[in-house]
Amino acid sequence: MDPRAVGIFDSGAGGLSVLGYFRGFAPRERVVYFADTAYFPYGPRPAAEVRKRSFAVTNRLLASGVKLIIVACNTASAAAIEDLRGAFPVPFVGMVPGVKPAASSSKSGRVAILATPGTLDGELYARVVEEFGGRAAITSVAGTGLAELVERGDAGTPSAQAAVRGALGPAIAAGADTVVLGCTHYHFLTADILAEFPGVSIIDTSQAVARRAVQVLSEADALAPASQEGELDLIVSGDRKQFRRTMARLGFAPAAVEAT
Repeated sequence: MDPRAVGIFDSGAGGLSVLGYFRGFAPRERVVYFADTAYFPYGPRPAAEVRKRSFAVTNRLLASGVKLIIVACNTASAAAIEDLRGAFPVPFVGMVPGVKPAASSSKSGRVAILATPGTLDGELYARVVEEFGGRAAITSVAGTGLAELVERGDAGTPSAQAAVRGALGPAIAAGADTVVLGCTHYHFLTADILAEFPGVSIIDTSQAVARRAVQVLSEADALAPASQEGELDLIVSGDRKQFRRTMARLGFAPAAVEAT
């Protein structure tokens, strides 16, 4: 058993999708969530800059004594996960676009990958598509502005539905019946996507990543003691009040303690 916290980071609110599942699977775990909102969004930034921020955030989480870090951001995972694993002595669990399950489950053989430019340009994405994308015709769709929409707390609004209609409309019209959410922010647009395109299937790996993190802890005999009460500490590099408002609008009670 290991009472230390688990670290989770993202450029903003997207990683809350992973956090929600993780706390459901492991309610006794303490979590330190780092929202790097001063550098939001990661998606359009150069890979080298995202890598630099990932190292800075990791150092801050390690200063809090975490035992495992979940990189709850597809862009950061694509840019930095292998370097992080090579540089730091804790296990990392990162996001991988769900190309394999999408390609296997698509009935039309056409899949749309909705992701940020940083993810779509990354080596991890290219490798996953090359390995598993041969089973289906893959269309890469840049979700320009979608993460910002979620970060403002505007998921579930007419503007959100219009935005996903504009982004995914051409791919769906061309026959795509499956949409892979390649950014954790897009988890919060699931209802908007289904409202616009009720026939599509959505592949979201947030739950699988949270489950994998619990598995890694279990295999290392590092789960929290049964007597421990789960806590959430929050680190925000930008506007803390704004981030708490976003958390509330996304359905997360902003009762976390500000980590120091």
